[in-house]
Amino acid sequence: MPAPAPPKRVVSLNMCADQLVIALADTSQIAGLTEWARDPQLSFYADRAKSLPFTHRSAEEVLERHPDLVIGAPYRTKDVLNPLKARGVTMLDLPRKDGLDGTEETIRLVANALGHPDRGERLIASIRSQLADIGPPPGRGRTAAYYQRQGYLTGTDTLVDDMMHRVGLVNIAARLGRPALSQIPLEQLALTRPDFVVTEDGTRAGEDRSGAMIRHPLLDAALAPGHHLYIPQALTVCGGPAYPRAVAMLAQQIRHADHLMR
Repeated sequence: MPAPAPPKRVVSLNMCADQLVIALADTSQIAGLTEWARDPQLSFYADRAKSLPFTHRSAEEVLERHPDLVIGAPYRTKDVLNPLKARGVTMLDLPRKDGLDGTEETIRLVANALGHPDRGERLIASIRSQLADIGPPPGRGRTAAYYQRQGYLTGTDTLVDDMMHRVGLVNIAARLGRPALSQIPLEQLALTRPDFVVTEDGTRAGEDRSGAMIRHPLLDAALAPGHHLYIPQALTVCGGPAYPRAVAMLAQQIRHADHLMR
């Protein structure tokens, strides 16, 4: 039995699906990405997305694109898109799985749906190769906290937690018994004395009030030189092509911090 023809008009309604559609689809297949795909703060492929069509994820816009594949429709839109499903349009949901295994599963799912399974396998091989090139994990079981604006701490079973584990760090949220996302006062975080604090790259300059809080002298005093690590938010929003870049940046900064302590 011949394989089904690849979709000709693909609409992504999910920020993480955007990244995979850009990486795996023919440009001619892309009928619409989300508006976030062009945002360099959120999208790993923001530059590539500038020349690609996008929607604001409304059902009306999706219907106007006449898609034959819709990826990651939000719950508020699914009911309105039922007529498309009734006409045979494929509605693909993405699994909610973080970490390398979940990333690979999602890549294969999207690549197969786009009609390019070979591209999916090449992307997976590239991610594995990039991770192997990073070398031995430099964290050596030391603790780290991923601390966000407004005092949010990222917990276990998250993409960032998986990245920490891959470079040999222990997420301090696990020791504190914290859920996937919770708020913790700056003073309490400083008292836990994590070996490293990881924040978004945009907080480096403390360009707004919440960013300045993360750069508070109290937190700096609790850390050794170079132990404040930074990753661009665009590398931590979704797994996929950005995953090895984020892991490599973490590993590089940890090694630099260790060099400063010699």
